[in-house]
Amino acid sequence: MTTTHKTRLLAGAALIALGAGAAQAENLRFWTTEEQPERLAAQQELAAEFEAASGHSVEVIPVTESDLGTRATAAYAAGDLPDVIYHTLQYALPWVEAGILDIDAATDVIENLGGDTFAPGALEMAALEGGGYASVPVDGWTQMIIYRKDLFDEAGLEAPSSFDAVRAAIEALHNPPEMYGFVAATKVDENFMSQVLEHVFLANGVSPVGADGAQPLDEAATTEVLEFYKAIAEASPPGELYWDQSRSLYFSGDAAMIIWSPFILDELAGLRDSNPPTINDDPTSPELASKTGIVTNFSGPSNPDGAAWADIRYFGITNDAATDAAMEFVEFSMNEGYTKTLSIAPEGKFPVRRGTADNPTAFLDDWAGLPMGVDRKKPMAELYDQAMIDEIVGGLDVAKRWGVEEGQLALASKMINSQAINRVVRQYIDGQIDAPAAVQAMNDELAAIQ
Repeated sequence: MTTTHKTRLLAGAALIALGAGAAQAENLRFWTTEEQPERLAAQQELAAEFEAASGHSVEVIPVTESDLGTRATAAYAAGDLPDVIYHTLQYALPWVEAGILDIDAATDVIENLGGDTFAPGALEMAALEGGGYASVPVDGWTQMIIYRKDLFDEAGLEAPSSFDAVRAAIEALHNPPEMYGFVAATKVDENFMSQVLEHVFLANGVSPVGADGAQPLDEAATTEVLEFYKAIAEASPPGELYWDQSRSLYFSGDAAMIIWSPFILDELAGLRDSNPPTINDDPTSPELASKTGIVTNFSGPSNPDGAAWADIRYFGITNDAATDAAMEFVEFSMNEGYTKTLSIAPEGKFPVRRGTADNPTAFLDDWAGLPMGVDRKKPMAELYDQAMIDEIVGGLDVAKRWGVEEGQLALASKMINSQAINRVVRQYIDGQIDAPAAVQAMNDELAAIQ
């Protein structure tokens, strides 16, 4: 427990000793970016359960994700921050530096729940250089290589967990137009291409940022990335490709591998009418799901340990909070109420807290049994075997993003959003420049970003 929080507890004890009586019920405000009606309703149910258990009320306030940064900055300036904010990774460090987040409270919550019950990668992303944590990890998802496991098994191929394994699978399965070996992201102005490329660079241990800011890309390792990306692009259909074509071609049975988010998992199983699998005549069939495998931790030749690209969400306790009551709410949401927290969207909310000290897989087991889907609902455990479920959540143990470890997430995000890497990689794929020129062009453009 931190000194700051010990001081709070001692002060509280002193007040009680002086006859202040029982702890006062607080009226907490909770900002959430999960603003869809059904997700909002689930959070309001959770808040009601917490009030019944604690006496503290919680007002659940929806905030559009794109407005979250400006809203928080304005509220801080006005001294009117909410007690708890559900936020993305990108805000963790900047909000600590701005004085918005109470790192002592977040660290105490994690220690109270047990740090070893959380996925290591999710914790590491919120870890501060001087010790402690910016916020409490809540849920996350990892980008996945989705592949036709049935075809891999028939051909005696290993899972596509490395550059070499993907190339071997392309060699064996690429037979256009009946079957494309891959559907790579090639549409330069789509964030999807940025996300996929960061995943591939991370897999080979390449980053454009270091502890002091921008750093030149390693030429040898970056050349391996370029050559790999060109190989998967050449095994893809022609045209400007992004998430839409990836999903459509896989769903029709015309692609052996794609890279996608886990939000495809319910669609794969025929649970969403707006995006049904078309591999057969039954749009509600789970056939394609039964033939699918996934890989989260992916490696290149210069980084045999690999990496998983992850999107993690956090509960931030603010410096304007009724601290002890806010901590109680976060602990409740991550313990007694954690299954309800995950139930908001199970296919995209992997449990970053797997269980408790007494039952290390309690929340993982509960999550696998939660119904997912839109027009029809089935539990994950009914659709995918345990080995695949373990792989789905296992990526959170080794979750990575550019700039997190180095404290340069903001700079890395600017580099990604500039789409400079997308443009240069596309030039290389199209044969307009060679690898050394591509590495130099990326280094020149990224070095100019402040």
